[in-house]
Amino acid sequence: MSWLVAEGDTVAVDQPVAEVETAKSVVEVPSPFAGTVAVLHGRPGEVLDVGAPFLSVRPEGSEMRVPAAAAIGGEAVGHAAAALREDAGVPTSATSGNDAPPVEGGSGNVLIGYGTPGSLTGGRTRPRKGAATAARAAASPPAATTAVRAGSVPSTGPAGGRAPICVSPLVRKLARDHGLRLDTISGTGQAGLILRRDVEQAVAARIDGPPSSPDRVRAVDAAPERLSSPPDSRSGLTVLERTPLRGVRRTIADAMTRSRREIPEATVWVDVDVTPLVELREAMKRRTPDAVPGILAFVARFVVAGLARYPELNSRIATADDGTQELVRVDGVNLGIAAQTDRGLVVPSVRRADTLSARELDAEIRRLATLAREGRATPSDLSSGTFTLNNYGVFGVDGSAAIINHPESAILGLGRIIDRPWVVDGTLAVRKVSELTLAFDHRVCDGGTAGGFLRFVADALENPGGMLADL
Repeated sequence: MSWLVAEGDTVAVDQPVAEVETAKSVVEVPSPFAGTVAVLHGRPGEVLDVGAPFLSVRPEGSEMRVPAAAAIGGEAVGHAAAALREDAGVPTSATSGNDAPPVEGGSGNVLIGYGTPGSLTGGRTRPRKGAATAARAAASPPAATTAVRAGSVPSTGPAGGRAPICVSPLVRKLARDHGLRLDTISGTGQAGLILRRDVEQAVAARIDGPPSSPDRVRAVDAAPERLSSPPDSRSGLTVLERTPLRGVRRTIADAMTRSRREIPEATVWVDVDVTPLVELREAMKRRTPDAVPGILAFVARFVVAGLARYPELNSRIATADDGTQELVRVDGVNLGIAAQTDRGLVVPSVRRADTLSARELDAEIRRLATLAREGRATPSDLSSGTFTLNNYGVFGVDGSAAIINHPESAILGLGRIIDRPWVVDGTLAVRKVSELTLAFDHRVCDGGTAGGFLRFVADALENPGGMLADL
């Protein structure tokens, strides 16, 4: 997770306050309250449990309950903050070790997960106890609190303590990629909205700036630190970076490991002459240039038709807590489409793909691919598949022993389409050839079923016109 606001910032209802990475995607968390940010219940990069307090917001004009003396980072601040977090039900481990002391107390509105019930301006009224009582009795003026925030989190951003206004994840990502803080950028959009051009101008200004700029100084200072890091104990080489395995990357790793551990898979493959399909598309494009499904959509249509004939490959094995297992079959196909994104490999699924035409599949595949690449696919989109289609041919490879997307039972891979010598009616010819590879769970079916399904899809690709007439 990363915060888009700081303690002491003023936030409005529905203003994004954080970017949270779940096991499936990155989502923006809006504030359901208007007021001043009192406590951020976590640090960037930290993992928070579902249900734990997330953000505390103090209504505008409410009493400041931190003494002025404590505003410079004394022990009383720690007590007050601890009491505040105690009021909010925050585990000590959630915020311990944070060098930046919390500066304001007395939140009433605690954001848990995606929001809390109740009024937008209402709050918790249960009185604090212990040190918090003393801190509340010697409440400091707002000016002192602002000074503490400025000392703990240096900022040259917009005046007034307001959070930077930026609604576009792409703009945030652009700033993050270049190591820029949004609160250091002046927005030129409506009401100070930070636009893409503002970030680009800030990047250009930094590049053209003096060598002694703070960012460059930090970069220069960081270089010796990397060089002085201890060598890798295994290889003896210098360690450049250590990145914790978390978020989507950890989910992918867990799923792949579990698939390899639990599924006894087998693989079959076949080369297929897709020249008729390529020629069919070319003919369609000459008639309607803007409404022709892609090759992947046609393959998807043939796959769901094949799964109707071989439903074992559209099933899964479920294991109960007592270790008993059962074969689960469902009515319909949610076709997962493997998509490579900046955040890793994800598999959004086309719901009820068996009810869609090739043209409808094409539109849905494009929509889901866009959502996945932008990190906006929902956990439901990414976890409801029953069979996966993987087009690794876009990477320029012919085949792959793909890992089954657990708990599904099979995955079909499509290799690149290239010109190859091919015998047609006893004569050597140059044809458009690809390779289909099917990995399947040997517990749900045997090679005869897998081979029959694979041959069905291959025959459809080699005779698309005849197959589409029957679909």
